[in-house]
Amino acid sequence: MATRSARAALKQALGDWRRHALALAGIAAAFGSAALLDSSGAYFGAALIAFTIWMGWFVLTAVEWIRLAEF
Repeated sequence: MATRSARAALKQALGDWRRHALALAGIAAAFGSAALLDSSGAYFGAALIAFTIWMGWFVLTAVEWIRLAEF
């Protein structure tokens, strides 16, 4: 039996503000660089970088949630 509910574990996993700030800063840097270069290729690359950062954020948060919920 789990000692912590899944909802409480999710709340704690989503409470890591450093992970959120780092992801947002990376995405902002990618699109800021694309805006400076002002080409469709740069925006496409920024979108790929943003997707990669988002997937990394999602996986790290999901792993943390599973670890905290003790399934």
